[in-house]
Amino acid sequence: MKIAYSPCPNDTFVFHAWAHGLVPDAPALDVTFADIDITNTLAEQGAECEYDVLKVSYAVLPWVLDEYALLPCGGALGRGCGPLVLTRDPMSLAGKTVAVPSERSTAYLLFRLWAAAEVPEGIGKVVVMPFHEIMPAVRDGRVDAGLVIHEARFTYQQYGLHKLADMGEHWEDTTGLPIPLGAIIAKRSLGAEQLNALADAIRTSVRMAWDDPAASRDYVLAHSQEMDPAVADQHIGLYVNEFTADLGEDGYAAVRGLLTRAAAEGLVPPLGPDALTF
Repeated sequence: MKIAYSPCPNDTFVFHAWAHGLVPDAPALDVTFADIDITNTLAEQGAECEYDVLKVSYAVLPWVLDEYALLPCGGALGRGCGPLVLTRDPMSLAGKTVAVPSERSTAYLLFRLWAAAEVPEGIGKVVVMPFHEIMPAVRDGRVDAGLVIHEARFTYQQYGLHKLADMGEHWEDTTGLPIPLGAIIAKRSLGAEQLNALADAIRTSVRMAWDDPAASRDYVLAHSQEMDPAVADQHIGLYVNEFTADLGEDGYAAVRGLLTRAAAEGLVPPLGPDALTF
């Protein structure tokens, strides 16, 4: 079973048991580590993509759900975990240049929805750059602001930056729903029985990680790009939660709510009524 997910602590924590053959009756995994912008692009290859399972942004779902099904677990949703807009000093973003990690990311959708409400004059320019380059670019004045994700919410003050806005707070305040960030998808061609079996394997892997967090620690830290262990623990604590074990009613409502709002703004194609099921 070919799978691609990020080297971020939440993904390595979730998939450690399965990737190491510890989940009973689960197929062996052939793991590739790739940043989310790469896996989003892979998913858009559709039937040509070599991967059976991918970790992607929820924002890319409208383009890939013909070939891939959303699995009801393993992803990243939550509260108090949204992307941040950072600047050197307080400012209006009207006419300013903003760096973002991807234009097909959930962070970008949340940012555009926030900007439509809070910056009616309009953002000046959006530039895409790897997420680890964004904070240095803001600090050094190469861009006016940056949209950051992942562990950057724990480390931005080390760059002397100011939190202008929290996209997650805006989303939660306006919808009351959790923030949908990253999704696990699998090829529909595997069939419903196999897709359900994959979901069961993910749930078991999550439970095993929670039952024995120390078991995954070496795997997590080996792939976390020299992240401080304390930051890695914060990362896992924030992004691995009850929605990781099962989306549930609120999780599905959050996903559909995000994509429906984004479609109304012309940011993504509209979803069909059964697009999130398999």
